[in-house]
Amino acid sequence: WRSGCGMIFQDFCLVPRLDVLTNVLLGRLSHTSTFKSFFNQFNDEDRARAISLLEWLHMLPHALQRAENLSGGQMQRVAICRALMQNPKILLADEPVASLDPKNTLRIMNALKKVSEENIAVMVNLHSVELVKDYCTRVIGIAKGQIIFDGHPDQLTDGILHQLYGEEHEAVAV
Repeated sequence: WRSGCGMIFQDFCLVPRLDVLTNVLLGRLSHTSTFKSFFNQFNDEDRARAISLLEWLHMLPHALQRAENLSGGQMQRVAICRALMQNPKILLADEPVASLDPKNTLRIMNALKKVSEENIAVMVNLHSVELVKDYCTRVIGIAKGQIIFDGHPDQLTDGILHQLYGEEHEAVAV
C-alpha cells in the first residue's frame, strides 16, 4: 500500500544537501532500482514528470538549488512534488501548513485542493478551523481518542468545536 500513498510532513523531510530536482526524483525510489537511484540515474520520463510538477508549483527556477536554501513554503511545495512523483492514490498531509506564513499557507492549501480535483484522495491533519471550512469536504474531529464529529464542515457548530478544542476554541473565536 505504501507505493500508492504519498506523504507530506510538517518538517518537509527533504534531503537538505541535495538539489530540488533530485529531492523530487526521490519520490520514485520505490519504482527505481537501488543501484540506479544511488547513482542518481532516473529515466527521462521521471525527469520530465519531476520538471512538470516543479513548473506546476512555480518551483522550476529553483530546480538546481539545494533544498536547504529554500523557504518553508518552497520546501513544502517541493515535498508535494516529491509525494506526487509516486503517483499515489491517496496523499496524507500531516499539518502541511503549521509553520508557514499566511501567503504560503494559501499556496499549499490551493495546491492540495488541485491535487484532490485530480482524483487523488487527500487526507489532511489541520488545526485551523478556518482552513477546514474553506478547503475540506469532510471533517473527522477527534478528541481524547474518540470521534466527536464526522461530516461536512458546514455542519460544524460552536458546540462541536468546544467539544474538540475546549476553552481554546472560545479564545480563538473572540
